[in-house]
Amino acid sequence: MKKLSLCCFTGQVSNIRESKQKHSLRSEETMENLRKNDTADISEEKIVDQSSSRATNIIQNHDFSQGLHSWHANSCSAFVASSDSSDSKEVAAKSDGNYAVVGNRTECWQGLEQDITGGISAGLEYSVSACVGVSGPLQGSADVLATLKLEHRDSETSYSFVGRTSASKETWETLEGTFLLSTLPQRVIFYLEGPSPGVDLLIKSVVITCMSPKESETGTGACVTAGDDNIILNPTFEDGLNNWSGRGCKIALHDSMGDGKIVPQSGKDFASATERTQSWNGIQQEITGRVRRKLAYEVTAVVRIFGNNVTSSDLRATLWVQTPNQREQYIGIANVQATDKDWTQLKGKFLLNGSPSRVVVYLEGPPSGTDILLNSLVIKHAEKTPPSPLPIIENPAYGVNIIENSSLNNGTNGWFSLGNCSLSVGTGSPHILPPMARDSLGAHEPLSGHFILVKNRTQTWMGPAQMITDKIKLFLTYQVSAWVRIGSGATGAQNVNVALSVDNQWVNGGQVEINDDRWHEIGGSFRIEKQPSKVMVYLQGPASGVDFMLAGLQIFAVDREARFKHLRRQTDMIRKRDVTLKFTSTDSANLHGSFVKVKQTQNSFPFGSCISRTNIDNEDFVDFFVKNFNWAVFGNELKWYWTEPQQGSLNYKDADELLDLCQAHKIQARGHCIFWEVESTVQQWIKSLSKSDLSTAVQNRVTSLVTRYEGKFKHYDVNNEMLHGSFYQDHLGKEIRPNMFKLANQIDPSALLFVNDYHVEDGCDPRSSPEKYIEHILGLQEQGGPVGGIGIQGHIDSPIGPVVSSALDKLGILGLPIWFTELDVSSVNEYIRAQDLEVMLREAYAHPAVEGVMLWGFWELFMSRENSHLVEAEGEVNEAGKRYLELKREWLSRAHGHVSEEGEFGFRGFHGSYAVEVVSGSKKILKTFEVDKGDSPLVVSIAL
Repeated sequence: MKKLSLCCFTGQVSNIRESKQKHSLRSEETMENLRKNDTADISEEKIVDQSSSRATNIIQNHDFSQGLHSWHANSCSAFVASSDSSDSKEVAAKSDGNYAVVGNRTECWQGLEQDITGGISAGLEYSVSACVGVSGPLQGSADVLATLKLEHRDSETSYSFVGRTSASKETWETLEGTFLLSTLPQRVIFYLEGPSPGVDLLIKSVVITCMSPKESETGTGACVTAGDDNIILNPTFEDGLNNWSGRGCKIALHDSMGDGKIVPQSGKDFASATERTQSWNGIQQEITGRVRRKLAYEVTAVVRIFGNNVTSSDLRATLWVQTPNQREQYIGIANVQATDKDWTQLKGKFLLNGSPSRVVVYLEGPPSGTDILLNSLVIKHAEKTPPSPLPIIENPAYGVNIIENSSLNNGTNGWFSLGNCSLSVGTGSPHILPPMARDSLGAHEPLSGHFILVKNRTQTWMGPAQMITDKIKLFLTYQVSAWVRIGSGATGAQNVNVALSVDNQWVNGGQVEINDDRWHEIGGSFRIEKQPSKVMVYLQGPASGVDFMLAGLQIFAVDREARFKHLRRQTDMIRKRDVTLKFTSTDSANLHGSFVKVKQTQNSFPFGSCISRTNIDNEDFVDFFVKNFNWAVFGNELKWYWTEPQQGSLNYKDADELLDLCQAHKIQARGHCIFWEVESTVQQWIKSLSKSDLSTAVQNRVTSLVTRYEGKFKHYDVNNEMLHGSFYQDHLGKEIRPNMFKLANQIDPSALLFVNDYHVEDGCDPRSSPEKYIEHILGLQEQGGPVGGIGIQGHIDSPIGPVVSSALDKLGILGLPIWFTELDVSSVNEYIRAQDLEVMLREAYAHPAVEGVMLWGFWELFMSRENSHLVEAEGEVNEAGKRYLELKREWLSRAHGHVSEEGEFGFRGFHGSYAVEVVSGSKKILKTFEVDKGDSPLVVSIAL
């Protein structure tokens, strides 16, 4: 082979950039190794073809059929062309399909790269075959090189030569080479480079395959696969217990158990994890080297339990992951309620963001003394779920009440009593629609004034009911509205609930708490997405013996688009400002009539997302996050159970790294949370403290956290979910809650201190109704707690705009900024999920009291709720994600026109950052400016 030209080496050495901002310079030793490797012969072993069933290409999108997905241009530009495109190069005449064009190259080392960390294993040899070409101002041929960039955590980045070929215009050449890494660095980047500056590098395909397909006995040396093969070795125990081991316990092989009553569901044998003394004990297999980062895997296991008189127990599949820097992670994959009666299928998915040094999959969960039985385990690359179709709803009949005889003009016809209670009709209920229904329906005929009186109730679930099975349409969102009142015999507050029984499953249609004898509005919503055989609506809730009254029950489908028109007008009023650009120029005579183009570059309204430490190991996640969000909140990494799992053992490393990422991209961060009031979230060591020691621990927690991050978190959720938990209050008294706020404020007075709770906005939880939340906040303030903001988590189903807006209106009277702090919506159908998300974002953005929205994540498999993600596990933006991006684009202003005689140009635009381009004669001038919040017109002086 020819030696590498000096020009190429010089360019690479003097212009290498660090991974985020600039590469380290290659050391002389590394450069010498490159030269030595370049003179060596390439292995004569034949490269395995990419179509081979025995060797999987670890390069993603190897032929650019998906554009530049998974590829990144290294300090240059790139696009995908085809032989029939207008961008095709000279070589295109000999090409079919797509190829990448890497241009605007100013240095020899600039090219196209892909992170292959998760696709390779230490100690295995890999072959490389790439089809490459060149184009542009070139005489003769140019060298094209394949190189590995090896990023180490505790030492300088190094480079390893892989292969080289000489290419000329109008021909495709094959570049071949091999590599073997004895140890895995933190990241391995494969890239193609080499031609002189100004010469375009063309790449038709890249194939990297493992040359050692045989698996080692331990299973840790197998080549990584992304295909349909099961990565579990000996999955059905045909080879006994080879490749399997016990995790803190023993394992055994069986053809039957329990006097022959337990036999395999399939195959001849099954395994048991026995003599378990801890819930985490179980059966395990190491799968290091057989999983790739950034790929989604589906796990299917056939399991059951046996022994210790346990008939049913939660059984979980878990990954233990160790990173190159010895960090340990536990990733929950799936859980199922396993029994001792029959085999059960356990199914779930997982994805690794980073590049692990070790990965172990294991089963755990049942109490000690109970055996875990495993018949088979399959882990395969997950098939992509086809996108859900857009639901077609014929004759939706928006606004039409589906309740029969709602007016009760025909007595109780259409109604029946659930249980042995009695129903009768009375008069004297309100004649007007409840406010939330009125907001949706507009002008409406008066209600009849009749009500159902429910008496002789002996159970809380007894009340009036109707069957509505044939009146419900799938995927429509229904609003629920009624007047309710409690009769005599009540002692204390009573809960009233509009409930639905959908194939005997309870669905919440709205709840309200009543402690007086007035009429109260009850409101909520629901949606059914799977065809039911029976749907019943009924009212329930008050204690047995308590009478209640129901009037004007309305259940109707909501036209969301109709409300969006109103919200757009409202948004225009509160999120935009009149702006006058006043231009001055030394050449004022030519200023009049100059063309002006205004483009908003960023909306200043906070749209943020939850992120976690493991997420930022995935560069695709980071790329989407920094491009589409301007605020962040950490999922777990700031919570007390994370930062101090054992007393005195502090861990701020994960939060520090997340904060570093945010600061590098000028993203603001919320601190979530200092304390969490719900007892199940409190560490065991805290629960065991005496009152005095607990008080000291609480003070130390505030001091440690807030002092460390003083000025770095703009908000803190001080004591999470105080409407749903009371651990600290129960143990330290009522004064502890305001004292937490006081102490945090003393340490960092610049941070806004928030309350934060859930089900505030949806009408389905009387514990956290807006009225209860207002009472709670006022109570804290009366005790001196400096509450600076109201957090509404926003984990909501089938949202209805007027219901959400009503809650915001009520909370808005406090004059505090309101944030949606953990917003997510869930639907199996992506289009419905997109609609739900649009409802929430439009309601929030159109309400003057709302000052920010945080999504509780956006990436599949890293959400707290299923079917709530915007981006699929392997990076494809789904319909919900597209809707989010469409709204972000809608909320960017653009304007164009000409400078007036007065030297001005006016427009109305959203708050945020802008660029303006002024074209006067042959001159084009670019300037930037900011539009801040304000009621009066903004005048911006721009000197040209």
